[in-house]
Amino acid sequence: MTKKYTIIVEKDEENWLISEVVGLPGCHTQAKDMNELLKRTKEAIQAFLEIEEDTDIQEEFVGVQHIEV
Repeated sequence: MTKKYTIIVEKDEENWLISEVVGLPGCHTQAKDMNELLKRTKEAIQAFLEIEEDTDIQEEFVGVQHIEV
């Protein structure tokens, strides 16, 4: 059974793409391009779930907002 996960993707100051999986604390990875990032993110999720077998995702991603200050 496959399950969908929400990820947040950012770019750091050295142009690495970084993904964080919403609802899986500490589950993140990085890569230089999007295809590699998605591959590594899937691997990170699988590794996380092997260690945390009973993890039930309680968080629901709502969205991103931009504010001006």
